[in-house]
Amino acid sequence: MSVAPSSAAPGSAPAAITVSGQVVEGVESGCLLLRAADKTYLLIGGDRAVLQVGKQVTVTGRPTPDLMSTCQQGTPFQVTSVQGG
Repeated sequence: MSVAPSSAAPGSAPAAITVSGQVVEGVESGCLLLRAADKTYLLIGGDRAVLQVGKQVTVTGRPTPDLMSTCQQGTPFQVTSVQGG
């Protein structure tokens, strides 16, 4: 797993991070997760043509742990860019 934070001003939104891992299917229909070395992220947004089950990808975005979701797995992660597949 690779995590590279970028800076954010105090009191602002969480800093963007970059995480690599494998895309896996969630238990709920339509939910995609990124299984990284030590954490599982629920992928919110991102190019679904690239985010395919079984693929190794690198995503950049922001963890949004307070986001409510019907997926009920992983830490919600708002994807701003994705590479790989």
